[in-house]
Formats: sequence, C-alpha cells, structure tokens
Amino acid sequence: MFETIMTWSFWTMLLASGVRMAMPLLYAGLGEMVSERAGVLNIGMEGVMLCGAFFSFAGAYYTGSLGLGLLFGMLGGALISMIHAALCVKGKQNQTVSGLALNMLALGLTSFLYKLMFNSGERMQISVLPKVKVPLLSEIPVIGEAFFNQDILAYAAYVLLIAAFVLIRYTRLGLSMTSIGENPMAADAAGIHVEKRQMLACLVNGLLGGAGGAYLIIAQLGLFNDNLTAGRGYIALATVILGRYSPFGVFLAALLFGTANAVEIRLQAFGVPVPTQALAMLPYIITLCALLMTSGRNREPEALAKPYIRGGR
Repeated sequence: MFETIMTWSFWTMLLASGVRMAMPLLYAGLGEMVSERAGVLNIGMEGVMLCGAFFSFAGAYYTGSLGLGLLFGMLGGALISMIHAALCVKGKQNQTVSGLALNMLALGLTSFLYKLMFNSGERMQISVLPKVKVPLLSEIPVIGEAFFNQDILAYAAYVLLIAAFVLIRYTRLGLSMTSIGENPMAADAAGIHVEKRQMLACLVNGLLGGAGGAYLIIAQLGLFNDNLTAGRGYIALATVILGRYSPFGVFLAALLFGTANAVEIRLQAFGVPVPTQALAMLPYIITLCALLMTSGRNREPEALAKPYIRGGR
C-alpha cells in the first residue's frame, strides 16, 4: 500500500476524485456566499441540495435529457430557497429556524415523492455526464488530469467561479448586495431596494444549490436515495465561512473537503484496518478542525441573519 501511495498516479487520481467531490460543494457554496453577502443566512442548504438532487433525477428520468434534469434540479432548489425568502425576507421570521424547518421538509418531501413515483421497489438509474478532456491542459502533470479531464458541469463551475468574483468585486449589483449585508439601513438610504436584492440573492442561492444537488445525480451517481446529500449542505455552509466569503476561498475550501472525502474512499478501497464508520467521519472531522483553526479570523457580514424592517432601529 505504501508503494502505491508514493506514486504520481495515486496522487493524480486522488486529486481528480477530490475535484469531482468538490463540485457540488462549490456550486452550493457560491450560492450561499451570495445569499450571506446580502444578509440572508440559509441553513436550509441541505434541503435545497436534496430537492435539487431529487428533481434533477426525476426530470432526467422522465425526459431522458440530462440538460432538462439539471434545469429541474435548479428549479427544485430555487423553490425551497424562495420559501425561505418569503418567510425571512418578506415575513421577517427567524432565518435559522426557517432553514432547519426546510431541511426537515425537504427530507420528508423527497422521500415521499420518490416512493410515490418509483414504488416498484426496483432501483431506477440514469446515465451520467461523460468526461471531456481539454487538449494540452489535460497533459499537465497531476493537475492537468485532475482539473481538465472532468465533465462539462465542472468546467461550467470554473466559469461560474470567475463570474462570481467579477460580480462581487466589480459590478453595481454585487456591491449593492454586499452593502446590504453590512448595513441595510444605509443601503436603503442610498436608494437600494433591500428586499428586492435579498430576494434575488435567495433565488441565486436556490438555483446554484439546486445545481449542486443535481451534480450529484447527473455527474456522479445516476440514482437517488433517501437523504442522498448526507450533510453536504452543511459542509457547503462551512465552505463559505472557511473561504471567508470570497469565491476563490469557497473554491479552496470545497476542494479541501472534496479531497478529504476522496481520501476516505481511497482508504476504504485499500482495506485500511479501521472501521468504515470511522473513515466516513473523516470529512466532517476535517471540517470541524478547519473551522477551529480559522476561529476568530472570519468576519461575517454585520447584518447577517438579521431581518431588515424599514423604519425600524
């Protein structure tokens, strides 16, 4: 086993697996980052991703199109996120309670609908996206195979990453959302419509979170199970904190957690004499350790999770 670990091929495969595992977290993390920068905390990302996964599977299964499956998944995630927006942005309700309630709703709803739609007892499966190798770039040692021999949604995530950076740093829309997250009263006084911007941020949150859930189906697994996301929505929340609310920080955090998940799978494949339950804990242990190491150094938006009431104090 030690000889295998010391080879370039092992590290190439490990990093490639880490990138694939990171993609759902990257999509969801970027969506949550946009929402939190606008002052809306969505702890319901687990539910958003779970609905994205279910509706993408159902859409792809019944239409035979992975593209439509992705669209259905994004719309499914947007539905949950906009319920959260209606409760918290319009209704001024507690954002933490709303998010937790939506997680439980999504878990029960997707399980019920899956049994209702596929009650034959047979496990249904769909095809997944093929890998597309980028000429020249894929020939770079180690990182070429890992980053440039992926599916089309992974490449779309790279573009999205750059777009998110430009949006936040250099556009009026991005800067207005950031100002709302810091001081919604001042943003309102400057003529920015706080509620509209927050509703838009929640929509982006849902669409990208749904895409993250859909990625699990149409690019990785090809099938749906109860509680398929298995805590990935909560890890997506952690990527935003660890990534310090920046797009490239979220990417690096997602890559860290994705690689930790890949290490767990590789260790199981090598038959390491450790209980599988202990290995399954590895990504979450790394998540906690990473958050502890950055404790006190993250500066969340000042108005995060605080409902803005116009004219209030």
